Amino acid sequence: MLAFGRVDIQQEAVQIVSDEVALTVLPGAGARMHSLTVRGHELLRRPNDPAEHMRNPFFWGGYVMAPWCNRITPGPVVLGGRTVDLPANFRDGSAIHGQVHSARWQRTSESAFEIEREGEGWPWRYRVAIEYAVAGTRVAVALRLRNLDDAAMPGGIGIHPWFPVPVEARINAALTYGSNANPLDRPVPVSGDLDVRQRTALAEGVDATWTDTSDPPIELFWPNLGLRAKMRAPFSTLHVTAAYASDLGAIAVEPQTQAAQGLRRLVEGQPGAMGLIAPGEEMVLPITIDFDWPT
Repeated sequence: MLAFGRVDIQQEAVQIVSDEVALTVLPGAGARMHSLTVRGHELLRRPNDPAEHMRNPFFWGGYVMAPWCNRITPGPVVLGGRTVDLPANFRDGSAIHGQVHSARWQRTSESAFEIEREGEGWPWRYRVAIEYAVAGTRVAVALRLRNLDDAAMPGGIGIHPWFPVPVEARINAALTYGSNANPLDRPVPVSGDLDVRQRTALAEGVDATWTDTSDPPIELFWPNLGLRAKMRAPFSTLHVTAAYASDLGAIAVEPQTQAAQGLRRLVEGQPGAMGLIAPGEEMVLPITIDFDWPT
């Protein structure tokens, strides 16, 4: 049992394991990945005190982003006759990474979890569900966002894992929106520090989104371990966000369904927009991470 100390939350840690991989999930902290080890080596940025997930939720483990990903500028936006009016929740004044990243989720089976939410500036009711599986050297995640309302709902989903350096990345994408803090309306060909189609250490300060991906869209490399991970997330509008935070000593590499400012993009008909989910329908993002030790 992991205790969350002063935040007064106690929740059993759920372990999902194979002979090679061990995953620990915390239902009480957003059903997030608290730990991911491969052959005993920890790959996630995890706190010594699990309560830190709640005190500082955006910079630890691997958490779910829903019903939107990345940044949205706070303030009223009318869509389909309803007003979205999200409060800022991040130090840059944006509404970032959705509403479920640190909420308590319900466990629905041995390795599946879900949560229902509405309100706090989001005028639709929705359900987010996630199921984890580990087999051999593969981690599989099935992420679903269902519209429980009687009107079409905008939506975006993704996973936000943090990996301590040294770790290198290859993002197999031809186009980028540039900085997530001030993204371009339309993606442009990659260049400079944002051309990461070859294995490299992300440049300090990079925080960007890419699209127009090829297979595999994401590869990660741990040079000290001789370890590689291929991450796939088949989706018609797959986007990859990545950031290197030198103060954290970690990079985030995030498969998701949209670019930054996805709500504005939807209203203005720009690429990288959030999707529209019909009543009773769902958005599904399957993610697999395959580890190997290339020669």
